[in-house]
Amino acid sequence: MELAYYSDYAVRLVNSEEPARGKDSLTSVEAVRALFGVNQSAGRRATDADVTRFRSVRGRLRAVFEAADGGDETLAVDLLNSLLLEFPVSPQISGHDFRDDDGRPLWHMHLADHPSNATAGFAAIAAMGLAFHLTEYGVDRLGLCEASPCRNAYLDTSTNRSRRYCSDRCATRANVAAYRARKRLEADRTPGTGLAADSAQRTTASGER
Repeated sequence: MELAYYSDYAVRLVNSEEPARGKDSLTSVEAVRALFGVNQSAGRRATDADVTRFRSVRGRLRAVFEAADGGDETLAVDLLNSLLLEFPVSPQISGHDFRDDDGRPLWHMHLADHPSNATAGFAAIAAMGLAFHLTEYGVDRLGLCEASPCRNAYLDTSTNRSRRYCSDRCATRANVAAYRARKRLEADRTPGTGLAADSAQRTTASGER
């Protein structure tokens, strides 16, 4: 598995709630299992009790993104470290069933969790994936969408650290809103400019007389 895949666990969980819109899709054990994606065997461990536990971890992961987005690097690291301590994983070398041209396994690092419940397993992988991403690319690569009221979490993988939105949809919506705002501002300024010019002309004419 790629480390980016692990960090996506954190993004998926955080974005299961949109606080500004009052939306929360994490309301059932089926929703919890869906967060595991292709890792269906791990998802099958989930029970109704994991709904509440997942929400708790979600709040702590969002706090990491909020701290990073707000420029508080130390707080983001401290919050993530607390998750890593509470939900540890064991790195293992894995080959799965993939083979190269010589018939040998394609060895790669795999994060093996030893959970007491589904939440512990998911949280361990999400926290470790996020930690790998943070240390590899920097805290400023963890962001929250600037398209109000979205505020979804995202991982910036752009070459110039320029990402500001969680999706193309939000980027388009923000650009359209900015364009309309500029047009309104221009429209508001035009009458005032015209009146000022008329007033200046009248003043000049009066002085010449």
